[in-house]
Amino acid sequence: MSILDNYYIMTIILALLMFGFIIFIHELGHFYFAKRAGVTIHEFSIGMGPKIFSKEKNGTLYSIRVFPVGGYVAMEGEDSESNDPNSFEKKTIWQRFLSIFAGPMANIILCIILLIPFFMIVGTSTNIIKTVKENSPAMVAGIKAGDKIVSIEGVKINDFDDIPENINKSKGKPIKVEISRNNKLSVVNVKPEAAADKYIIGIIPKNQPNPANAVVQSFKYTYKISVTMLSFLWKLVTGQLGAKVTDSLAGPVGVISMFSATAKNGLLNVIYFTALISLNIGIVNLLPLPALDGWRILMLFIEFIRGGKKIPAKIEGIINGGGLILLLTLMVFLTYKDILRIILNN
Repeated sequence: MSILDNYYIMTIILALLMFGFIIFIHELGHFYFAKRAGVTIHEFSIGMGPKIFSKEKNGTLYSIRVFPVGGYVAMEGEDSESNDPNSFEKKTIWQRFLSIFAGPMANIILCIILLIPFFMIVGTSTNIIKTVKENSPAMVAGIKAGDKIVSIEGVKINDFDDIPENINKSKGKPIKVEISRNNKLSVVNVKPEAAADKYIIGIIPKNQPNPANAVVQSFKYTYKISVTMLSFLWKLVTGQLGAKVTDSLAGPVGVISMFSATAKNGLLNVIYFTALISLNIGIVNLLPLPALDGWRILMLFIEFIRGGKKIPAKIEGIINGGGLILLLTLMVFLTYKDILRIILNN
């Protein structure tokens, strides 16, 4: 077996471990709050399919299954009626909400936690300019690398995130940019240029390590990427992405392939990639679609506005079962597309 073959086997194993870790965190969120509420839990499983390891403790079976593309916390009375006083359906709406919401939220929190060391090492963007692009509006205006942007149109700039926000307000009209160079202040006129759906002046910020900023940036970046993901999903649902939408989607094989490419660039990139996948799983699971956590949250909301009148567990179970079949069908289709894409690219 060649070194290359060993590398691919190693990256596949690492990718599977990554999936397993993210799923474990997700299911742990469900498990923790269900346990706190006193729900009877039959099984806490990481992965799907045949069991490769299991251990029973205090009436709960803890298992690892062969396919690390999902997991579950099997709670009494979750999808069917039950006489057990500690069944899921017997708990309050708030207790059930926390037990369900905790899974996706755990993934979002994991994303934030993983991004903190990432930004501590790579640094966070400042309002000091690292690079000015050739023939850009900034270069034409005389802005240079090393300059610090103090204000735009009189609005004080505290960090780099303030810069694009204030540039976009111009709608392409000339703006007054106050800069500091060698501790001397000066004002230059810059005319932003359009780029896609925003306006730019052609500057790249300088990154500086700062533990406090790293924490703040982790929250801000998680929010920013979440908005981007939701925007993509909205365009997907409304058909704005066109006929080739499946080219933008990836299944487990595609993610493993991307992980393999990411792993070549070091541990830091692996941490970043894991954070994004965790966030993706958290956001997707909050969608109000059958078989996802968002659907159960929607059902709880409907129950709340109906004054506590529940939708029959049997009907909800049938809907969730149908959603799971559709979800698995989509997974198989995306896996097929992933394999086809890999074959055609080799």
